[in-house]
Amino acid sequence: MRVGITGVGAHLPEHEVTTAELQDRIGRLPRGLLARLTGIERRRFAADGEYASTLGLHAARAALDAADARPGDVDLLLFASASRDMVEPATAHILQDALGSRAHAMDVTNACNSFVNGIDLARSMILAGRALRALVVTGETPSRVMRPRVSGLAEARRAFAGYTFGDAGAAVVVEPVERGGIIDVDTATHSEHWTVGGIPGGGSRHPRGEEHTYFTGDGHRLRGVFETIGAGILDRVRERTGMAYTDYARILVHQVTLPYLERFIEVTGVPKDRLDVTVTSFGNMASATLGVQLSRTFPQLIAGDRVLFIGLGGGVSMMTMVWERS
Repeated sequence: MRVGITGVGAHLPEHEVTTAELQDRIGRLPRGLLARLTGIERRRFAADGEYASTLGLHAARAALDAADARPGDVDLLLFASASRDMVEPATAHILQDALGSRAHAMDVTNACNSFVNGIDLARSMILAGRALRALVVTGETPSRVMRPRVSGLAEARRAFAGYTFGDAGAAVVVEPVERGGIIDVDTATHSEHWTVGGIPGGGSRHPRGEEHTYFTGDGHRLRGVFETIGAGILDRVRERTGMAYTDYARILVHQVTLPYLERFIEVTGVPKDRLDVTVTSFGNMASATLGVQLSRTFPQLIAGDRVLFIGLGGGVSMMTMVWERS
């Protein structure tokens, strides 16, 4: 059996915030610093009354329409996201109630790799005979975990990674296909680096306290880890598939900042003309990044075109997926 992606959808909130506006809000930083360090010009923020499930719902409906499917045709619904509406219940149930489906529903979470992990899990469930058609959805609202103001450069340094974020939703329909489909998946996980960044609040370690609700991280350390593990996993993909970067119609890569992306290109040799650069206009959309890129790429792809997904996530993990359009 071959399993592939038959429908793609994405949703970006209407409210746009420039990096200059964001810096004015947080204060106490040299003018233009965020824009210079990140290369991000603008990003979208969810409005009041919009949640992770809201962004995911819009994307899910678009993906179902693209696959010529209805909510009732889905028997597995995975909300695969770093963001969620609340700790309990799983956001997948909130999304399913709004969508009107009756599928087996659950959340999948692994930082910015959540969406690709969700696609891989959906494929595995279908291959195991546990599902026929899956809907994988992400809704990311990391703007809600930005520190609203900083008291000085030391605090700004700890909070800096959070100021790269933008909000978005994405979704794919995953089901059996006659040709092509997902042909290779690989992962590299280095959990000894889990302290490099994250949101400590909301769990059993820090169940309460506003200070624990903000994203903090060491961007330089995180980049160093990814540079160390990234080359190995990409070499394995080349050896296994026999495909060079030029064999892909598109290469979708998680994007944190523009300098980070430029360094990625330098280290890996990925041709820039195969990329869809989204970070300058939408920021770091967490796990929705690859889904938004796929939705922009999908209409131009023809049967037989291959796409390489490269995911990076805190924890720390890296993931690749090779998919061929059916």
